[in-house]
Amino acid sequence: MTRKTAHLISHTHWDREWYMPYEHHHYLLMELMNDLLTTLEEDERYRYFHLDGQTIIIEDFLQVHPEKREQLEKYITEGRIIIGPWYVLQDEFLTSSEANVRNLLIGHQDAAKYGVISKLGYFPDSFGNMGQAPQLLQQADIDTAVFGRGVKPTGFDNVVIDHINSSYESPYSEMFWSSPDGSKVIGLLFANWYSNGNEVPVDQAEAKIYWDKRLADSGKYASTPELLFMNGCDHQPVQMDLGDAIDTAKELFPDVDFVHSSFENYIDALKEQLPADLVTVEGELRSQHTDGWGTLVNTASARVYLKQLNQVGQTLLEKGAEPLAALAHLVSGKSYPHQLLTYAWKTLMQNHPHDSICGCSVDEVHREMVSRFDKSRHITEAIIDESLKAVAGEIGTANVEAWGDSSLPVTIYNMTGWDRSGTVSVELITHKAYFKEGPNPTAIAERLGALPLHLEDGHLLDENGQIIAAKAEDLGVQFGYELPKDQFRKPYMARKIRLTFNAGQVPALGFRTFAWEPSASKLGQATRSPLVAFENGMSNEFIAVQIHEDGSYDVTDKRSQRTFAGLGIYEDCGDIGNEYVFRQPEGDIALTTKGIPAQITLVENEPYRISYEIIHEWEIPASADALFEEEKRKMVPFRKRQAARSADTLPLKIVTTISLEQSGKGVQVSASFNNQAQDHRLRALFPTGLEATTHLADSIFEAAERDITPASEWINPSNAQHQHAFVSVSDGQFGLTIANKGLNEYEVLRDGFNTIAVTLLRSVSELGDWGVFPTPEAQCLGEHTVEFAIYPHVGTVVESMTFAEAYQYQSPWFHIQTERNQGSLPSTYQLLKWQGNSLALSAFKLSLDHEDVMIRWYNLAHHSEELTMNPSFPVDSIYLSDILERRHNSEELVDGELQATAGKAQIITYALTPQKK
Repeated sequence: MTRKTAHLISHTHWDREWYMPYEHHHYLLMELMNDLLTTLEEDERYRYFHLDGQTIIIEDFLQVHPEKREQLEKYITEGRIIIGPWYVLQDEFLTSSEANVRNLLIGHQDAAKYGVISKLGYFPDSFGNMGQAPQLLQQADIDTAVFGRGVKPTGFDNVVIDHINSSYESPYSEMFWSSPDGSKVIGLLFANWYSNGNEVPVDQAEAKIYWDKRLADSGKYASTPELLFMNGCDHQPVQMDLGDAIDTAKELFPDVDFVHSSFENYIDALKEQLPADLVTVEGELRSQHTDGWGTLVNTASARVYLKQLNQVGQTLLEKGAEPLAALAHLVSGKSYPHQLLTYAWKTLMQNHPHDSICGCSVDEVHREMVSRFDKSRHITEAIIDESLKAVAGEIGTANVEAWGDSSLPVTIYNMTGWDRSGTVSVELITHKAYFKEGPNPTAIAERLGALPLHLEDGHLLDENGQIIAAKAEDLGVQFGYELPKDQFRKPYMARKIRLTFNAGQVPALGFRTFAWEPSASKLGQATRSPLVAFENGMSNEFIAVQIHEDGSYDVTDKRSQRTFAGLGIYEDCGDIGNEYVFRQPEGDIALTTKGIPAQITLVENEPYRISYEIIHEWEIPASADALFEEEKRKMVPFRKRQAARSADTLPLKIVTTISLEQSGKGVQVSASFNNQAQDHRLRALFPTGLEATTHLADSIFEAAERDITPASEWINPSNAQHQHAFVSVSDGQFGLTIANKGLNEYEVLRDGFNTIAVTLLRSVSELGDWGVFPTPEAQCLGEHTVEFAIYPHVGTVVESMTFAEAYQYQSPWFHIQTERNQGSLPSTYQLLKWQGNSLALSAFKLSLDHEDVMIRWYNLAHHSEELTMNPSFPVDSIYLSDILERRHNSEELVDGELQATAGKAQIITYALTPQKK
């Protein structure tokens, strides 16, 4: 009989915040770490401790105990406390592609200070796993991943499902896991959860019972004699008598080798004995072959406001601060703010642990998260402002012949990967006077306010002297200040105007400058806009929209003449679940706005944009009925609750603004409402009318293809799923894509129309999980605004490149008023020209180690795609790189161009070394 080895790996799964506020958990962490250091010091048998795969624990501990840094470093460098590879244990699906990369990169950078890092893809409690994880891990030289969810046999509440080989993805807890590109790692499932070796008894009688069960349970799923026992659990204190407990086990089971082990030792032993018949699971691990109640996907709609704040923060860093700081460095020599960007990312990522960003904690946790979002955004905005100023000083606006001496230039920046056109609003200072000019601010304000602006005589010009149709508004006199680098602050009063216009063809990773001529005589007329408004409708050269009496609307793609009818109906139903799980009451019939007359008003009719306002005056149930409170108090499982919706109703007024821009290929929608109802879910519905069995959703570095009809084991009536920028249905000939800003939950309904349902709000009252934790703020009462866009197209979202529109929809414009400079840069400039139809540009930043320009793309197609790249800045050398920003194979620019091939679903990164000036 083959001798078995029981590997006991000591750990604690440390949620920084969850069912208690952060500082309560922080307090307990101090106890844990102090006990750990004492145990390592006093008991040589206690060899290893796995610090939960996240380096932030070290920061949290040293924040309180800086005097213990030397002792901590000693055990880390000795390999007894194992750290990394992540900064935090994030929710993979609710954090962006680049946020997942920064998490791994910063975790490596933090661990490098100690000289050691765990090369283990550690996903103990992620609510499902991203399909591209194996590729990311392989690029970081990690060949093994461990995870607790996503595939059977672990079910809801971590219950181990009976061993029926035919019903789940792998008969073993060991398997291979591959990404769409073919990257493969060893995958290890915590089939008996990450607590199956917790609290090992020292007493012989107790230990006999304990180990008889656990050895049998582990042997059910293990493919080798190497058995894994996780000695710890959520916030579990250190088992300080583990050495004695292991000695007891050795006495009771002499045919089993009990060792206090590490993942590295366990995996090394495992690799030598893996059988040839291991199954390969592919792509996303989302528990699709279960009953559907344990996926925890509805955390994507818990506290939607957190997801919206996160989307803003991530996008400002990825499509604002990082590329703009790189631009400023390349064109002006301004230092790249590595440390400030890391600080901004870390502050943001402190909101990315799964119980934080998922919105499934107590109210105090999520209040603190809002403050962190603000802090990260503020430092990000400061980086953006300073970068814009540095670049603006290099633009040769005085060299543009079409602009007069009194012109007011303004530069529009597009930091996405594709050329862009769209409506922008900018504020310009027409006159300014500093306080020191006297006699006092009030007098200055009165003097500036009396100046005639004659806005009707001015016009906006591009660099060629072409008039751009613009709306000019007088904003009056406003206070402002400057913070010079070599002087005290300089307050002033300024006369301001606002210009709104269509910024056309602003180059990717670049800018275009326009100028307001305040009083020049008109030389001609602006180019005629293709926008047309008609009764309850509007159109441009790409799209036509017709709004119906009930506020729904038809969108026609004029290029294909395909109409998608009845879009934008709102649906509301009850929810007696919790922050983790949506549960509609039995027999509850969803209410909709279909057929209910709405108020429809044309509120904007400009050459750059037409907008209609649609107002729904709606009555919905005020809450769940009285039984619901009783069921929660008694901890009735959510699937067994009998509560219904209350007969009492409350008004829900939804004010929707639907807009079509001059060059828009889609319709942009904003909906505002004051939610006063409880225990319900609000969605927007978009019937596609397309026949399809699968759809595509924007996920981590991929457009994930998902089944519309779930697996046969799925019994949950809801099949909600995660998204980032878009979800799209196509029948191969036509397609409809719904983009969004921070609305991470959708469902493609099995209603015969393949209706896309996007969750706008979910109001619940308790945390759920293992106890009774009321969360009244999760009802999300008060004002809300949600934003989404509708893009009809030919073919799929990838084939039509509509994905680029969706990504740009999430990305803000940036602008700055520019002085009349004699700069070296032209008024229109592009850092990098590139081509690759199915490629998405994901990152443009500088590396910490070499200050290389890091450029990353990923291929959304499952076929190879040719990439060409032409940098506009001088390059010394170019290397193929990876997500850790290391230099690998040297590449060459031929006549200033790199030609390469991105494989199917490949994430490809290049490091460009700029020439020194």
